[in-house]
Amino acid sequence: MPDSEAEERVRVVVNDEEQYSVWPADRPPPAGWREIGVEGGRAECLAYIGEVWTDMRPASLRKAMERQDG
Repeated sequence: MPDSEAEERVRVVVNDEEQYSVWPADRPPPAGWREIGVEGGRAECLAYIGEVWTDMRPASLRKAMERQDG
């Protein structure tokens, strides 16, 4: 186990609702989540998520709102 959070290797995972999270790199993703190919330190992965996950609404909600707006 790493001595500090800075040394911890994690990977970015995403679910079907396009919600992002980090997960330990040495473990398979939990059910319903998939890897997207981004791995590194926790801070690096969280920075990546901060750049790409700009709309926190679940994908199903975004799609429903788009249909309403026609």
